[in-house]
Amino acid sequence: MLIARCFAVSLVCTAVFGVGLFHSAAHTKAAIVSKESAKEAASDSPALTIYNQKFAVVRQMLPLDLKHGANHVEVTDITGHLEPDSVILRPLDATNHLQILEQNYRNDPVTQELLLSLSEGKTIDFQVPGPNGTTSTIRGKVIRSGFVPHSALAYDFYGLQYRYAQQAYMQSGGNQPIIEVDGRLQFSLPGQPVFPALADDTVMKPTLSWQLDADKPGNIPTEFSYVTQGMNWEASYNVVAKPKGNVLQLVGWVTLDNESGKTFQDARIKLMAGDVHKVQPNNGNAYTFSAGAALEDRDRQMIPPVTERSFDEYHLYTLQNPTTLHDREIKQVEFVRAEGIQSKTVYVYDGFQWDQNYRSWPMESLRQQETFGVLSNPKVWVMQEFKNTADNHLGMPLPKGRVRFYRRDDDGQLEFTGENDIDHTPKDETIRLYTGNAFDLTGERRRVQFQLNSSANWVDETFQIEIRNHKSTPVDVRVTEHLYRWKNWDIKIASDTYEKDDSQTIHFHVTIPPNGSKTVKYQVHYSW
Repeated sequence: MLIARCFAVSLVCTAVFGVGLFHSAAHTKAAIVSKESAKEAASDSPALTIYNQKFAVVRQMLPLDLKHGANHVEVTDITGHLEPDSVILRPLDATNHLQILEQNYRNDPVTQELLLSLSEGKTIDFQVPGPNGTTSTIRGKVIRSGFVPHSALAYDFYGLQYRYAQQAYMQSGGNQPIIEVDGRLQFSLPGQPVFPALADDTVMKPTLSWQLDADKPGNIPTEFSYVTQGMNWEASYNVVAKPKGNVLQLVGWVTLDNESGKTFQDARIKLMAGDVHKVQPNNGNAYTFSAGAALEDRDRQMIPPVTERSFDEYHLYTLQNPTTLHDREIKQVEFVRAEGIQSKTVYVYDGFQWDQNYRSWPMESLRQQETFGVLSNPKVWVMQEFKNTADNHLGMPLPKGRVRFYRRDDDGQLEFTGENDIDHTPKDETIRLYTGNAFDLTGERRRVQFQLNSSANWVDETFQIEIRNHKSTPVDVRVTEHLYRWKNWDIKIASDTYEKDDSQTIHFHVTIPPNGSKTVKYQVHYSW
């Protein structure tokens, strides 16, 4: 049961919301006409900006019939996870002036348990079922209702001490009702309770009540906005490769999840992508839903259902058409489609395998430990890589999400070949994803020499890396080596040329012949 929380605020409510559209797909040539702010404000349909951090901003029109001076107003067309101190109310006519003198938020809708708690110390009727569908009535005094008001919101707001106190109270039996019937106590309800009529202050749904001060009487159109939890959106991508080659087709979807407790009819929806700083508790893992999308060809000249533009330090995606988002509904909309993406498959062998026995060792000790670094990873990674550029038929900011890779078989059937997550990716960046391990490629990393001179503060170490290719075609492999013993190092001997990636990583680029193998050998000298 959610508890009631009251907030008293004194503020003059003003807010400005900008709108605008920018076409997201680089290959679509249809013109998009921006909507004016005034036109949006005049619409009665609600507007949502959903953030992919489990919250949203709700904006809706609220006509108020007010008298001059103090007015009492109740609003029930709100979500069940509204943040009361985020409420903004502003008149659309600048000549009207409103002030919220007091605001109270109640989110304790009436239930049997709540009414029992309000009846503690009182005697009420209980209906008891009898034989053949009959019922009888007995009288009982509610000594304790067993109602323990709490909520996830209260847990997060008041912390672990509050949570433990609530749990301890329930474990001690505080959530068991005690009813006195004929002078005797029982720890259960004797029947179905029958309550008197509801009081005037009973709420049936989440309610905001305001004490408003108006400078003039009349019907005043206002804009009512607030932040709410219980809403989220995620991006997901389906990527399909042809039977041969690495030319890709990409379809991106946005998945909207509404768990706010309210249905939004014909809502104008925007999606904010980026790492917006929001002080909020971590209520667990985001609920993720994704569905396989049909990847048939469509008219590429159609106006996409989602457009994109930069907004401050983030990116804003706008659904072109109003849509109804029901409570507890998951809705998906396609937001990007691109053909002819040039990609490549990259094979990486990173032969170092971390020994868990050295997890907490300091570097000063590891650098002299002979047995460290001898474990070998036999797997060769498969990476998919493509550029997010206009020349490569993309060139748009891609919000973070899961990317699923498919390849068509010779019979036309789609086969799943791997998946991974991408972070927010600006245009003109390279996307590189690990999708699995190669079946026909194996690696072996062996240390063949180790020499430590503690008095002179140096170590020499030699490794031999063998990559075996069981394919009938040659394969290029990037061999990655981590120079983990110390920051000062020098490659004394190398069988192949290498590239320095960072202060402690090098790469060898080698080609393994069909049904053959390739051995890379190098010696590194560490000093400190």
